This record gives sequence, structure tokens and C-alpha cells, in this order.
Amino acid sequence: MPLVLMYHSVTKYDSDPLLVTVSPDRFAAQMRWLSARGLRGVSMRDLIAALRSGTARRLVGLTFDDGYTDFASEVVPVLLDHGFTATVYPVTGELGGFNAWDADAGYPRKPLMDADDVRRMADLGMEVGSHSVAHRSLTTLADEELAHELVASKAALEEIVGGEVSGFCYPYGHAGAREVAAVREAGYQYACAIWKSELSSLHALPRTYVGDRDGSLRLHAKRLRHRMRWGS
Repeated sequence: MPLVLMYHSVTKYDSDPLLVTVSPDRFAAQMRWLSARGLRGVSMRDLIAALRSGTARRLVGLTFDDGYTDFASEVVPVLLDHGFTATVYPVTGELGGFNAWDADAGYPRKPLMDADDVRRMADLGMEVGSHSVAHRSLTTLADEELAHELVASKAALEEIVGGEVSGFCYPYGHAGAREVAAVREAGYQYACAIWKSELSSLHALPRTYVGDRDGSLRLHAKRLRHRMRWGS
């Protein structure tokens, strides 16, 4: 499995207790690092298509959880400069709002893209996937609630982008066999988990966390660790 990088927010910050924010300068340097090594950042949609056709060599998946407004303002201009694409996973019940799942617990409040922003990102060639309706841990939900989080978010995003939404990203990375089966049943072609997932498959793809401390040496180490564990 090729390397897949997991981002959240890219913006200037004063406080980042959850370690989900990368500064714009650091992010730009990380994308230059990829480019300088002949690697190309792509959306998960493009990466999976390349895997199926045997052309995924030197591709790196770029994923952005939650759908923060800085994806549009800070991330996409850098991606376009390099000829990269990426996948963004909005939370449909909070479009145009903020990260209530974190802010309600006292963590920094961050604005989220609205439907027009999401549509514009899709028009620019970025993939839009689902991150559920309410960013709840799927493993805590009853079967009916789980189905709603998956099906309703997919339908909402498909209406916004005017096309198929084939990817899902598990809130908090929480996924067991039941959740993986439910995602598949809901019609998603793939789903992203986290690096520690023990259920790695097309519907629980491992990803490597990237933070603001990750310069050249740390990125090299993370790439090497991925290749040692996943063989690609």
C-alpha cells in the first residue's frame, strides 16, 4: 500500500493541544519535500485507481479530515502549484459551522467549509469524501445510528458535488469489523482509518499522521516506517 498522509488543519495558530494543525509554511515545505523526491500527492480516488492499473509507484495519498476552511484558503493553492490533488472529508452536519466535537470539550474552535466551498473544491479537482454526519465515534452507535451517519452524509455530499462520493474516513479512526462492514454496505468503495488500524483493507486503509514538527528527517523516517510495515 502506498504512503497515505493524514492532515487536518493548515493555518497559523497560537494553541494546538490536539496536534491537528500544521502551519502554512511547514505545509508548503512538506509538499516541496515530496516534489523534490519525485513523489506526487494525489487524492485517494486517484491513488486507488492507480493501484488498480498498476501505476501507483511514486504516488502519495493526501487526506484532510474534517473540512476546515483553511483547506480552501491554505492547502489547495499549494497543491495546485505542485500539480497535486487531495481528498477532503467534511462533516456534513456541521457544514458552514465549526468543529463542535472538539470545541465543546474546550479545544480551539475552527471554522468549517460550507456547501459552496465544498462544491468549489470538487470543481478544482479535489476529491470530496465523507467524514460522517456528526463526527461521532461509530463504534459507540446503534446499528440504525451507524447507518444514518454513513448513508445520510454520502447522500448530502453527492447532492452538493453533483457526483458520486466513493470514500469515507472514520471519525477518530475508530473502526471495528462491524463498522467496516457497514461502510462497505453503504456503498463506499474505500475508507481511511489510521496507521494503528489492525483491520487494514480497502475499507480500513492505514494512514500516516503528519504534524507541524515533521520536517525532512521526520518525513523520511515516517516514509521508511510505512515501507517497512506495509511493503510499499
